[in-house]
Amino acid sequence: MTTRETTGDDPLEDFERRHLTFDSVMKRVLVSGSGPAVVVMPEMPGISPHVARFARWIRDAGFTVFLPSLFGRDGAVPTVEDGTAVMQRACVSAEFRAFGANRTSPVTRWLRALAAAAHTECGGPGTGAVGMCFTGNFALTMTLEPSVLAPVLCQPSLPLDDPAGLEIAPEDLAAVRERIDRDDLTVLAYRFSGDKWCRAERFAAYESALGNRFVGTVLPDSAADPTPPPFFADVVASPHSVVTAHLIDAAGEPTLAARDEILGFLAARLTPGQSR
Repeated sequence: MTTRETTGDDPLEDFERRHLTFDSVMKRVLVSGSGPAVVVMPEMPGISPHVARFARWIRDAGFTVFLPSLFGRDGAVPTVEDGTAVMQRACVSAEFRAFGANRTSPVTRWLRALAAAAHTECGGPGTGAVGMCFTGNFALTMTLEPSVLAPVLCQPSLPLDDPAGLEIAPEDLAAVRERIDRDDLTVLAYRFSGDKWCRAERFAAYESALGNRFVGTVLPDSAADPTPPPFFADVVASPHSVVTAHLIDAAGEPTLAARDEILGFLAARLTPGQSR
């Protein structure tokens, strides 16, 4: 699989830059690969070198990655100052519902349209959706788009002010539950045990809402890379990013096993001819 340095800014030269418009809103989307589509949504504060690395791993596993630029500077190493500023802007943006449970972020409508367009372009049984941190729950909401077959929630962190809250309106959650039951879908989710942004109460809320359709994995804090980029070390300040900033890229590591489980899940759901 593709491996490159993550301590400096990533030029992202192996991604095609597109400007796509849905619902009269234009956003930049980085696209790379071939095969069924997977929408990878960046964590706060943006498409960091670690997020790009994860997207390349998915691409190299046989998928077309669609990586929307939702906030921050694409390819930048997350610093404390820049990352904090990006987070503050996102928290007051009309596109996101960072505070208060039982509300759906408006940007998920755009992301659902992106998934539908990606499926039309790439074909296959459907699309995957991977959200993380600020965008974690977006992958669940995106299952309201019929083409989304493989939702993955990595450390879903919204709402920021309610550890037991879910960032989705009750009527949307009911529609999601009906859809995943009807189409026999599974929702994968990951968090570290000591993550202060995605706590045990949130996974309990998902389990209550989705039953055995929700498969949550909790990794020990000892599995997290102890030397993440500055934003994660000083602002996040707890084990958090399972497949990006806190992943340890070495054989036998629990975070690498989580990555491989996600890749296997995507393959099982999205590769033509594979069993589900």
